[in-house]
Amino acid sequence: MSPPANPEWQAPAPRAPRPAVRSAGTVIADRYRLLAQAGADKSVHAEFWRARDTVLERDVSLTLLLETGESGQAAQAAEMISRALRWGRFEHIGCARLLDVMRNDHGGLPEDVLGLAVTEWVPGRSLAEAVAAGPLRTGVVLGMLDPLAQAAEAAHRQGLVLGCAHPQRVRITPEGRARLAFALPHPDVAPADDVRGLGALLYALLTARWPLSGTDAELAGLTAAPRDARGVVASPGLVRPGVTVEVSALAMGALGAGAPHGQVLTAAGVHKVVAELLEAEQEAALLPPPDDGAPVDPDEVWRVDSAPAPEPNRKRKLSIGMGGLAVGMIAVIAYVAVQLGSLLGFTGSSAPRITVESPTTAAPAAAAPGGAAPAPDAPAPADQDAPADASREAIVHPAAIRVFDPTGDPDNTGRVGRMVDDDPTSNWSTYIYRRPFPALKPGVGVMVSFAAPVQLSTLTISSPSAGSQIEIRSAPAPDAAFSQTIPIGNSTLQGTSTTVSLSGSQPVQNVLVWITKLGGGDDQNVTVISDLRFERVTG
Repeated sequence: MSPPANPEWQAPAPRAPRPAVRSAGTVIADRYRLLAQAGADKSVHAEFWRARDTVLERDVSLTLLLETGESGQAAQAAEMISRALRWGRFEHIGCARLLDVMRNDHGGLPEDVLGLAVTEWVPGRSLAEAVAAGPLRTGVVLGMLDPLAQAAEAAHRQGLVLGCAHPQRVRITPEGRARLAFALPHPDVAPADDVRGLGALLYALLTARWPLSGTDAELAGLTAAPRDARGVVASPGLVRPGVTVEVSALAMGALGAGAPHGQVLTAAGVHKVVAELLEAEQEAALLPPPDDGAPVDPDEVWRVDSAPAPEPNRKRKLSIGMGGLAVGMIAVIAYVAVQLGSLLGFTGSSAPRITVESPTTAAPAAAAPGGAAPAPDAPAPADQDAPADASREAIVHPAAIRVFDPTGDPDNTGRVGRMVDDDPTSNWSTYIYRRPFPALKPGVGVMVSFAAPVQLSTLTISSPSAGSQIEIRSAPAPDAAFSQTIPIGNSTLQGTSTTVSLSGSQPVQNVLVWITKLGGGDDQNVTVISDLRFERVTG
């Protein structure tokens, strides 16, 4: 039957083959047996598979380019294959090695497969699996990203692009390293896309949310990152309180999402900042890790769990031993005191009493907190003719210290331990703020925790930032909210050393040193602290 005599009639165009539904067990190119699908990239109609090389008897990664009938697909696939062929000599620990590339020129592939690339199989976990158990330590995340950032830097120097801006193209090895696992990225990707990909991977490892394509996030089993009214991705520090300003700035800068300190434009820049942050993490390795929202790892050196109660016999023996040790120490101290007194010419009660009063120390006759008068049987204030006061002061060392910031952007967390390292040449500082508090923050501080509650006498702050205003506040727990803290002292820093009296406070275990006004001025508002020395009342 001939078509009707209508000049506008045309025969229908042949329908393009629909992609076949593949399953485990399908053999591709008479060599690669599919084991399990590991993902997909809809931007190039690609499928990612774990497969078995039946010739060499090893697992490999397959990237299959599928025919969907769209115009220009064949040319696009040819360009992707040509780009992949340039990878033959590129090898890096951050990338799976390219083993084979094929195009469907001679019918060696299924009809709906335009081409494929074969790379080494990367054992380990997908990105979604890596973050499924909960937040990862910041140091662990930086260590994961480092080799991939190095690989991107090396590839860009050779004119190559990784195509790592897709969450399913990267896997996390058993050693905890991010590695590019699947080849054949979109032909239009550029080095800037790899930089965005590195920022997105850092963001996802910190927050378990993907900040780029929502479609890719859904395919990868990740939640899309939250955005503000302008469509700008929320900072990692807002999504996960505890992420430091430096790490948040790196992620946002690489993403180009309005980072406060500007954009990171190259993979070399990302790698450099990651290396610096890792170095800071290593410097603070001997101190308790800051609370960055991640659970304590089973192998964590620093733990806050209570030790199990000792057995009764062991506890009794320990008490006897500690009692004997205490008696011995008292005897030694008494002997040394007698020898020093004799050497210096002191003769007991005949020696005059010398009293040194700090201008910041509260007067002995001051009223108790709340305006209550001293108890009638309370000892009278000491004067020059009174016997020596039995109270003495001794330094008490903190068990832990961390930066405290209710906004979720703590300052210089990697340096916080320098305030309690007994080294006057090292210091911690706030960031340099262009506007004074409370323009950007109500304040910033450090939370100091002791091994047990202690009756504090004074706090001496060594700082060159004269004019900084400090509040000392007790806290019920290291992670307490600011509203739960109670003021127990305050001062304005003077010169290089300032002593704050805490004699009127109750025994405390957690102390917040809260900075309400920074030193400096104009657009250089900053407070530097080199040492915090707590003293307790003894005797």
